[in-house]
Amino acid sequence: MATPREKLVEALETLKERQDKGGVAIHTSEISKKSIRVLLVKKGFLKEIIKGWYIPADPEERPGDSTSWYTSYWDFCAKFLKYKYETDWCISAEQSLQLHAGNYTVPLQLIIKSPKANNTLTNLPFNTTLFNLKAELPEAELRTEQYGIRMYTLPGALIYASANTYARNPIDARTVASMVRDASELLPVLLDNGHTSIAGRLAGAFRNIGRDRIAENILGAMRSADYNVRESDPFEEKIDIKLSGRERSPYANRLRLMWQMMRTTVIQNFPVAPGIPKDKDAYLKHIDDVFVTDAYHSLSIERYRVTPELIERVSSGAWDKDVNPDDKKQKDAMAARGYWQAFQKVKGSISKIMDGENPGKQTDADHPGWYRELFDPSVSVGILKTSDLAGYRNNQVFITSSKHTPLNVDAMRDAMPVLFELLKEETEASVRAVLGHFLFVFIHPYMDGNGRIGRFLMNTMLASGGYPWTVIPVEKRATYMDALEKASTGQDIGPFAKFLGHLVEQEMKGKPEAQLPQ
Repeated sequence: MATPREKLVEALETLKERQDKGGVAIHTSEISKKSIRVLLVKKGFLKEIIKGWYIPADPEERPGDSTSWYTSYWDFCAKFLKYKYETDWCISAEQSLQLHAGNYTVPLQLIIKSPKANNTLTNLPFNTTLFNLKAELPEAELRTEQYGIRMYTLPGALIYASANTYARNPIDARTVASMVRDASELLPVLLDNGHTSIAGRLAGAFRNIGRDRIAENILGAMRSADYNVRESDPFEEKIDIKLSGRERSPYANRLRLMWQMMRTTVIQNFPVAPGIPKDKDAYLKHIDDVFVTDAYHSLSIERYRVTPELIERVSSGAWDKDVNPDDKKQKDAMAARGYWQAFQKVKGSISKIMDGENPGKQTDADHPGWYRELFDPSVSVGILKTSDLAGYRNNQVFITSSKHTPLNVDAMRDAMPVLFELLKEETEASVRAVLGHFLFVFIHPYMDGNGRIGRFLMNTMLASGGYPWTVIPVEKRATYMDALEKASTGQDIGPFAKFLGHLVEQEMKGKPEAQLPQ
């Protein structure tokens, strides 16, 4: 008879064999032996989503942690819906538009159209649902597939998304509209179906983003076919922004739109910048003085178990991996040492900015060095390879418990240059600090360390306006993460701007909220 250990080994080998075939979602038929499924669920390696369907999980995931579900969501839906409806399904035009805009935020409800559906709900974890809407599918030429999700094409999504989508989801709608190169991508459907009100709405939408030529071509073609078209702007406000018409990736224009539409909210919720101080040495000394507090809170936010004593030991040079074997083994000590090394580089960047260098340009040049220093101790002891610090990530990454899916590798490489262009062009230090931090972690360019680098970026941009170095207290981690989540998944920057604005204001009053533990 097999021992418990041998049974677990067999179960894990079965799971690995299944995972090696690709995909995340697992149907009962793919691990047909019930005893293996039961054991994997019991040990935390599998999680049942609905009867007969599972996803892999981390045995160390805490009860109530949504990470495994949110990271598996789109793959699960693609496989489950293919099993249920074969090819006779697609998601709604509104949700297709969001995906074309690069918005893969996990929705509370995904609407599925299928002639085989029966207008019922499928309940999924963490209050997410599928609504199975009995409806005919769009014409074949208006359907496409991305990552297994069957959806409307980009023109189809723009045409058939409801009118209130433009007001409710202006960033997604403008992003998708900016990807249309010519009215000919839309006119065949508009003309063949006599979509006069939709044509008027689209003409108004294109004019709103500065694409007058496309707007006029839509109106002209419809009127030439004797359709009476009345132009109407579906957006609630005008924006002053130039969007590139050559982008086929949604991410560059999406970032520009987010920046433009969020910056006013940031300014309204932030104290006025005091300006670069005359006494540069005193400002830099204050940064040195706050290091231990900053390192303690920033590392604790990332759930490292650090103490002020450990940080003092590291910064004074008492930590030595070559002399003390315990130092070589201690993950927290390596994180603290890396933080100290990166902190010195950040201070050097701030010094150059205070001497007149453009903040965005200087940070663009320097942030790879911050990252290398942050993880240099891990390279020194052989946990990471030197090549791991060569640049941005080459694989997908996820954020614990977040509905936001960071950009895929190709999209990330499109987006990072745009982020630094926006930082270089921005005139308000508060906007550079808040949106620089937010969009950096929104993109998540590294496999690890994004939060720490994001906070370094924030403080560098604060310094560019003469604001004091500001520490985010670990005691307010939940508020901080929740504000970032609202900005990432709902494009609501207000809570994050208010949160940081309050902390900065307290620092300016000499009443910092972040303290060292007693």
